[in-house]
Amino acid sequence: MSMTDQGNSISSPKHIAIVGATGAVGIEMIKVLERRNYPVASLRLLASPRSAGKRLKFREEEIMVEPLTEKSFEGIDIALFSAGGGISKEFTPHAVKAGAIVVDNSSAFRLDPEVPLVVPEINAADAASHSGILANPNCTTAITLLAVYPLHQAFGLKRVIASSYQAVSGTGARAIEELRDQVEAIAEGRLVTKEVYPHQIAFNVLPHVDSFLEDGYTREEMKMQNEGRRIMHLPHFTASVTCVRVPVYRAHSVAVTAEFEEPVSLEKARKVLMSAPGIILHDDPSNAIYPMPIECSGEDDCRVGRLRLDCALPNALTFWVSGDQLLKGAALNAVQIAELL
Repeated sequence: MSMTDQGNSISSPKHIAIVGATGAVGIEMIKVLERRNYPVASLRLLASPRSAGKRLKFREEEIMVEPLTEKSFEGIDIALFSAGGGISKEFTPHAVKAGAIVVDNSSAFRLDPEVPLVVPEINAADAASHSGILANPNCTTAITLLAVYPLHQAFGLKRVIASSYQAVSGTGARAIEELRDQVEAIAEGRLVTKEVYPHQIAFNVLPHVDSFLEDGYTREEMKMQNEGRRIMHLPHFTASVTCVRVPVYRAHSVAVTAEFEEPVSLEKARKVLMSAPGIILHDDPSNAIYPMPIECSGEDDCRVGRLRLDCALPNALTFWVSGDQLLKGAALNAVQIAELL
């Protein structure tokens, strides 16, 4: 069931700013605003000085990108930030002071108890308690919880064990180019060079996403537990996650084993997921039908499949979920939050 249909009941056109407008997520934000017919009174595109002067298209109009400054938010109603945590921490106070509501896509405010961390399909009501800033969750967390949360409502979630298969676009445009260049170099028999990742990513997988912590997990791997607790309102939720970078251009996938308090019925689980917002059940393995990133790229909804009762844990369900991390994991979720406002 999709929560991504157009026709949102928003009272009046808003003056919108996008910070990081020339980045991969910023460009998707522009497309999503147009595709969902968000009532935009004006659109201000902001980026670093080196990107200023570029022109990006919105509704048949070319808008010039402006350099981000402390004065960029005068007259702005909603500011969508996607330029990294440092930029968010520096410029969000100026946006709020100018009267704008900030929807931030970085990790800067995700664990701040004063800032709602929102996935609209799960905890839309939390958006009402904002004080000028709302946070977008980690992309892998958002994609995974779209499938996990409705199952929690049915069976009572205890814990999650998961492994992610994360596309290079999650790192940014330079990573996409690095993968493309390495594939071409290997095909042509040339020496492979690497700059973005510590190892070759083409025809390889790296069990290394984000920086390592003292306990051996990475920062990325702890986000599902830490952010999941806030989004699902489950303060004791635990998640053991291994995050892996794979040579896929776009869309993340996650192998999930979820353990529940109540006995799990496969039939009921299917019915729950078929009616869950933002999720499409794509599950007929005998006919080679299951979620794949190549099919989820550019799609608003995430796909879940390979459902089976776990053979090692009681009251557990194992499944596979794929979704476009630039959309539901970032740009789409941010615009959906703006729609809630």
